Amino acid sequence: MNENEWLAERFETERTRLTGVAFRMLGSLSEADDAVQETWLRLSRSGAAGVENLSGWLTTVVARVCLNMLRSRKSRREEPLEPQAPRLVRAHDDGTDPEHEAMLADSVGLALLVVLETLTPAERLAFVLHDTFAMPFDEIAPLVGRSPAAARQVASRARRRVRGSASVPRADLARQRKVVDAFLAASRAGDFDALLAVLDPDVVFRVDATANGRGGATQLRGAAVVARGATAYASRARFTQVALVNGNVGVVLAPRGRLFGVGIITIRHGRIVEAELVADPERLCQLEIAVLDDAR
Repeated sequence: MNENEWLAERFETERTRLTGVAFRMLGSLSEADDAVQETWLRLSRSGAAGVENLSGWLTTVVARVCLNMLRSRKSRREEPLEPQAPRLVRAHDDGTDPEHEAMLADSVGLALLVVLETLTPAERLAFVLHDTFAMPFDEIAPLVGRSPAAARQVASRARRRVRGSASVPRADLARQRKVVDAFLAASRAGDFDALLAVLDPDVVFRVDATANGRGGATQLRGAAVVARGATAYASRARFTQVALVNGNVGVVLAPRGRLFGVGIITIRHGRIVEAELVADPERLCQLEIAVLDDAR
């Protein structure tokens, strides 16, 4: 086996992990594949001479490639490198397998992918590399052009944005989540009776004009009507995940990890009394979205 064959074999053993790094950084499987391919090209050109830790070297290279892609993405949009609302992506034909990308998004977490889009490139890199892949800050620091202590602060700032802060006590948050989880489970199963069990008899469900498309803004009232609507759109529930929205339990609708809309939910006495699906970009900018984990 010559050196090129050995490098190719070693690279293939790292490909899945590198794709995981790149997907979390970029939120797109096609872009992640491009970043991984660029990493291979750099390895094949430079070789492994003098590289003591090839796995670490590859992680550093793919992270640097992703960081450049993120900065280029924002530059093309003429957007400042500051935290902002998640980007909305309706659909695109980029040659990737939608099912594969959906499965990858599910494994990472739809809510996390949405929140990662709100971070600056440096915050995203520091958080992903340290919190997900346990890279030490002395290795992250050169990538973001900061000292190890400053890189730690960048990751900490990103972590606070990812986790957010609840506006209600933990016990109330747990009760809210139980109701929303039950609603999502019933919606995915198309279980009409189970939906009625978590909906207030006078529940109101609103869908803004952006989410509803040509149909304009709509409003459904009454448990039976809302339950029928939920069963009719059971396929969408697959791409929906609980999240912290303005400090309370809500949901994000994110097919393939790309934000479509946010569900704001009001719960009283163990039932949903009001819900709204928001997809208007201006309103989304006003929402604070964070990951809702089991530790809360």
